[in-house]
Amino acid sequence: MTVSYSLDVSKAQFCGFTKLLGRWKGSIYKILWREFLIFCLAYALISALYRSYFSLEQKIIFEKLVVFVDSFTDLIPLSFVLGFYVSLVIGRWWGQYQTIPWPDRVCFMIASYVQGSDERSRMIRRTLGRYVILAQALTYQAVSTAVKRRFPTTQHLVQAGIMTKEEQTVFEKISFSYGKWWIPCHWFTALATRARKEGRIKDSVCLNGLLQESYDYRNSCAIMFGYDWISVPLVYTQVVTIATYMYCLALIIGRQYLDPARGYPKNEIDLYIPLFTLLQFFFYVGWLKVAEQILNPYGEDDDDFELNWCLDRSVHIAYLVVDNLQLKHPKVTKDFFWDEMEPVLPQTRHSAKFFVHPNLGSAYDLEVGDADSLPLWTNS
Repeated sequence: MTVSYSLDVSKAQFCGFTKLLGRWKGSIYKILWREFLIFCLAYALISALYRSYFSLEQKIIFEKLVVFVDSFTDLIPLSFVLGFYVSLVIGRWWGQYQTIPWPDRVCFMIASYVQGSDERSRMIRRTLGRYVILAQALTYQAVSTAVKRRFPTTQHLVQAGIMTKEEQTVFEKISFSYGKWWIPCHWFTALATRARKEGRIKDSVCLNGLLQESYDYRNSCAIMFGYDWISVPLVYTQVVTIATYMYCLALIIGRQYLDPARGYPKNEIDLYIPLFTLLQFFFYVGWLKVAEQILNPYGEDDDDFELNWCLDRSVHIAYLVVDNLQLKHPKVTKDFFWDEMEPVLPQTRHSAKFFVHPNLGSAYDLEVGDADSLPLWTNS
């Protein structure tokens, strides 16, 4: 499930983000520590060889190599390439969240449009709601590894109560090699049409509204398949990955500290720990790992979308709305502000400190001098 820290940053304060740096789950440290450790060991190994094992002639050759590599390190446009790539991936990630199908609206319409308190009407409402959940489950099963582990086959869906044995038999008899996740949507439209013929949906306008909402729901499932099918072009990902790791390889060699007595530029100070080089590696590779983490949010990373939770919620709300709460509401009474011309909601002592006066326009309190009206001129 996405790691939430909204409460920790609900207001800006001194060093507000620093309290987040100690978290491990979903952190950059958790996904980067292996690469960071390899980089440090490789840098330390080369530095030790240069300082302790190379002969004088080998040191001269190595120093020339360091100067040469360092002169070309900044020619790689890594900031531009990596920044644009991460922006693209983040936009895609948010689009993938927005396309997750939520059954609330279609279930509200089922509860409102499918009339009747008899057992047949109740059965139709519950079956329509279950078809919505079944379409969602089949979609998640196809695109999410976490849901696939939970429901590997249609038999597991039968055992979970999302699909009946008869529906499983019909489903498996249908021969279609392009994916059958849409079949519950077809069953939904067929059952809704039958309910209209039986008079349980009062007119064609209600039927059309219910079907249109089911089509929108089906489109959300289809877009999830589209995101799973069409990824960021592989060539772009390869270019960014190669550029990042080649740049880091150049850092290992080109940022070695050389003997200050040699007089090489940028080597007036000899340090054993390349602090700023390590920070540079941390930022660039961390940027790449961010893109890697959210490129497919239907997976099993810490910050991926918890589709199993979404499915559990959908099952609960579907049956709750279409059956238990169908056409039920509290008793209608006079509201608290029945005799008030200008209702005002109360404040607590704490919330009153943040009370904002209504916006009447930036020029509302402007005092205008010489505001006497001029005579109107009319054409004679």
